Amino acid sequence: MQDAFDPTTIIFAALAIFVLFKLRSILGTRTGEERPPFNPFERPAPPTAPEGGDNVIRLPGAAQYEEPQTPEQRWSKLADASAIEGLEAIAAADPQFSGKGFVGGARAAYEMIVLAFAKGDKDALKDLLASDVFDSFSNAINTRVARGEKVDTTFVSVDGAQIADAHLRGRIAQITMRFTSKIITVTRNADDEVVDGNSDRIVEVVDVWTFAREAGASNPNWKLVATEAAH
Repeated sequence: MQDAFDPTTIIFAALAIFVLFKLRSILGTRTGEERPPFNPFERPAPPTAPEGGDNVIRLPGAAQYEEPQTPEQRWSKLADASAIEGLEAIAAADPQFSGKGFVGGARAAYEMIVLAFAKGDKDALKDLLASDVFDSFSNAINTRVARGEKVDTTFVSVDGAQIADAHLRGRIAQITMRFTSKIITVTRNADDEVVDGNSDRIVEVVDVWTFAREAGASNPNWKLVATEAAH
């Protein structure tokens, strides 16, 4: 005796075929040429030379831009003239050194250090300062805490960040930065009374800070090794 015809089976089979067809049209199929997942932190691969034996890699805008040929042209927008010789020595010892990148990083570090010191954040300071500078900052924070004082500092602007001097001493690169900024800073005691500064006054400050790092080291971080306030 043959099985009775069941139309429900045909209906479900047709629905399954339809669903598979729609999934395939929406998701597509793998061809082996899909792009890998995007990593925003990964450095782009260097451009390859064009075919035909031409080793010149033509970049957009190359016709309007010529690579500076003299040290003065390379550093004039970033540094005082007295720093050029030292910057040339540092760049020769560390091909990955970028003057523009250093100035941007030093500017960011300047703001981070000033604000961390005001907050008494020793953890944030430790990785940015040389050990003796950290000890000096830490002692000042401890003294402030013992007095029950609190410092509030606000950056209004950083108007200037210029390389004032540079040296290569053995393998240690040292670069001195001159920062010009406008800040609001006020110190209050335990009774919330102002003992220094003014919360309504913007003050222009000029700081001269020196950063150091071993040229060519795998660790890219520079550390603050000396500070002074320009007068």
